[in-house]
Amino acid sequence: MGGCSNFVGRNLGRIRREGEKRGEGEERETECWFCRRPRRLAVLVASPSLPQLRRFAVLVASPSSPQLRLCLCLAATPPPLPQSRVCWPPPLPSFSSSSPLPSSSFLLPADFYMAMNALAATNRNFRRAARILGLDSRIEKSLLIPFREIKVECTIPKDDGTLVSYVGFRVQHDNSRGPMKGGIRYHPEVDPDEVNALAQLMTWKTAVADIPYGGAKGGIGCKPKDLSNSELERLTRVFTQKIHDLIGVNRDVPAPDMGTNAQTMAWILDEYSKFHGHSPAVVTGKPIDLGGSLGREAATGRGVIYATEALLAEYGKSIKDLTFAIQGFGNVGSWAARLIHERGGKVIAVSDITGAVKNPNGIDIPILLNHKEATGSLKNFDGGDAMHPNELLLHKCDVLIPCALGGVINRENADNVRAKFIVEAANHPTDPEADEILSKKGVIILPDIYANSGGVTVSYFEWVQNIQGFMWDEEKVNKELHRYMTKAFGNIKSMCQTHNCNLRMGAFTLGVNRVARATVLRGWEA
Repeated sequence: MGGCSNFVGRNLGRIRREGEKRGEGEERETECWFCRRPRRLAVLVASPSLPQLRRFAVLVASPSSPQLRLCLCLAATPPPLPQSRVCWPPPLPSFSSSSPLPSSSFLLPADFYMAMNALAATNRNFRRAARILGLDSRIEKSLLIPFREIKVECTIPKDDGTLVSYVGFRVQHDNSRGPMKGGIRYHPEVDPDEVNALAQLMTWKTAVADIPYGGAKGGIGCKPKDLSNSELERLTRVFTQKIHDLIGVNRDVPAPDMGTNAQTMAWILDEYSKFHGHSPAVVTGKPIDLGGSLGREAATGRGVIYATEALLAEYGKSIKDLTFAIQGFGNVGSWAARLIHERGGKVIAVSDITGAVKNPNGIDIPILLNHKEATGSLKNFDGGDAMHPNELLLHKCDVLIPCALGGVINRENADNVRAKFIVEAANHPTDPEADEILSKKGVIILPDIYANSGGVTVSYFEWVQNIQGFMWDEEKVNKELHRYMTKAFGNIKSMCQTHNCNLRMGAFTLGVNRVARATVLRGWEA
C-alpha cells in the first residue's frame, strides 16, 4: 500500500487531464494509478455539492452494468484506504447488467457513492430530450457548448493590509433567446464544472418558464464568513471591474445566489454604473430602494406552491386535503411551509441543518417560524416531536418538498421514500438512478427545472420594471407569477402527451425545443 497511499499529490494533475480527455463513463484498459497493474477503469468528475466528493474522482464502473457506480475521493484529504487491499480500486468483476450488486465487501462506504454529478445529469437529460425531439447533431453540439467561460483573478487588500487573491468565474451558456441570466455565488467550493452545469440548467429553466433569457452562472471561490463587510465589498467591486464589459442589461444579468444577497447586487450595480452610467437593470435581486421588485423574497417559495397547485389539480387534489414534508427551512422552505399553512395544508414534518420536527396533526408554521427566528434552530420546539433530519425524506406524507441540497434522494434511499408526489424546490435533489426507481414505484416528480423557477421569473419582472422605469405593486407581481407558472405547467403537460414522457422529460423537451428553435431561426446552426 505504501506507494498507493500517497498517490493523490503525485497524480492529481494526471488524473484531471485523463478525466477531461476521456469524459464520463468511457471504459479503458489502463494502468492503475495505485499499483501500476493493468485494470479496467473509467474516469468521472465528482460533484462539488457533495463534501465527501470534491474535485475529481476515479470511477470504477462498467458501462454495461449501470448498477455499479463506485468512486473514490481525490480531494486534498482522501478517505482512508482499506488496509486489506493490495490494489485500490479493485479489479472490475464480471457480472451481467441484470445481476445484483456485488457484496458490500467490494463497495465503498455509502457516503462515497455518487450515481452521477450535476453536470453529467444535466447533460444526460439534455441528450435524452434531444433524442426525443430528433435534433440535428450539429444543433445538439452547439447547444451543449457554453457561449463563453470567464475566469478572472481578484486581488484585494484585507483589513490588516495584506493582499489576498481569489478566482472568479462566470459561465455564459446561451443567449439565443435573450440576455443570459443566472446567480453569482460566494463559496469555497465554487467549481467550474458545477458552474457550467448550473449555467446550462438556467438556459433550459428560463425557456421552460418562457421568459426571454438565456442561462449563465458565476461565483468566487471564497469563504464569505471569513471576510469582513468591507472586504466583501472590495472583492465584489474588483470582480465587477473584471467582468463589467461582459455583462449588461442586454447581455448578461446577474442575481444573488449562495453566499450573496441584495447588498452584493447593490455593490455590483454601483460599480457597473461607474463605467456605463446608472443601470439598475444590470442585476436583479437588488434592495427595494435601488429598484428591486416587491415579492422577490418570497418568489421561489411562492412559485413552488403555484407549481404544486397546478400539479395537484391534474389529479383532482388540492393543498388543503394533503400532508406535506419539507426538507430545508431556509428562504424557500419557510415560504413554502407558510403558504401551505395559509391554504389549509398540513405540514407534518420539517427539517434543516439544525434539526427536524414532526407532528402528525400538523405543525403550526407561524409559531415554528417565530421559534426559528428567536433561537436560530428547529430544536426544542414545543409544537412537535424531534426526529432525525435524515428520516424526513422517508417520512410518510402525500407531498415531499426537498428545498435544500442536491443529490439527497438517491438509489440508497429512493426505495424507502413514501411520498406520492415530490416537488423539487432544490436544484437536482433527485439523482437519475433514484428518478428511475421512483418512477417505477409510481411516484410523481415535479422537476426542479420548472418547480423552482419562480425566483428567476420574478427576477425577469424586476428587470422589466427597471427598463420601463415603472414599478409594480406586490399584488401584480404575484398575479403575473401565478399566470406564468400555471401556463408553463400546461405547456409541460402538452409535451408529455406529445412525446409520451414523464414530467422531467416534458420540461426538458419544452425548454430544449424553444432554445433550438431560436438557434435555428437566428441562423447559428451551421
